[in-house]
Amino acid sequence: MGTITTSEGIEIFFKDWGSGQPIVFSHGWPLSADDWDTQMLFFLQHGYRVIAHDRRGHGRSTQTSGGHDMDHYADDLAAVVEHLDLHDAIHVGHSTGGGEVARYLARHGEGRAAKAALLCAVPPLMVKTDSNPDGLPKEVFDGLQAQLAANRSEFYRELPSGPFYGFNRPGVVPSEAIIANWWRQGMMGGAKAHYDGIVAFSQTDFTEDLKKITVPVLVMHSEDDQIVPYVASGPRSAELLQNGTLKTYKDFPHGMPTTQAAVINGDLLEFLQS
Repeated sequence: MGTITTSEGIEIFFKDWGSGQPIVFSHGWPLSADDWDTQMLFFLQHGYRVIAHDRRGHGRSTQTSGGHDMDHYADDLAAVVEHLDLHDAIHVGHSTGGGEVARYLARHGEGRAAKAALLCAVPPLMVKTDSNPDGLPKEVFDGLQAQLAANRSEFYRELPSGPFYGFNRPGVVPSEAIIANWWRQGMMGGAKAHYDGIVAFSQTDFTEDLKKITVPVLVMHSEDDQIVPYVASGPRSAELLQNGTLKTYKDFPHGMPTTQAAVINGDLLEFLQS
């Protein structure tokens, strides 16, 4: 574990375990590198070097008041990659982290990258527009900001207790430990970063980013994702990528890397070894 200081003076916390080909994990909103612990331990045991960082304003990184947009997220990721002098890296991003990975590869090039995976990721565009009629209305994201501003702690209990992990589905038994860990990670970060981050993940259009990416990319998405709806995301991202492969799940939730870790880890490993 360590920190780097970016050219803007932002401290970025990261974990770096093991040796071998590096896998770099980018977490979802409003979480931290800790959300990847299960994956990091799994791939560490399979001979990979595993790295995960806390996005600016999240987890243990600087709670700066500005720069909560995809360009800055990508630049911070690039700073970590360059600081650790990573080559032939595999980039794995969940949700907002998938957008971060797409923007990083498009903005900073693929010279240090080998493959990527986008899990329930926000690209190509979440918000509904004339050219993206299957997206979610902007009012949905305005509502998220309003709930965060009114009572962030309460909001961060309700979201994982329901749609994030599919605990609101009939017959699904909620896990208090998973809910509490989501809340813990969220409350570690900064309210301003999380508030602005809602705009970043919902209104950033990654269409041109995806078109630029040439490395093999596995797009993993569930048809029952209640946070990033399948119809406007996974299949479209796979179509826009030059070398994309779509892996569809039927009943998994948005937080499937946690609740269905065994399946997700196995499918990721198969992709990495192919």
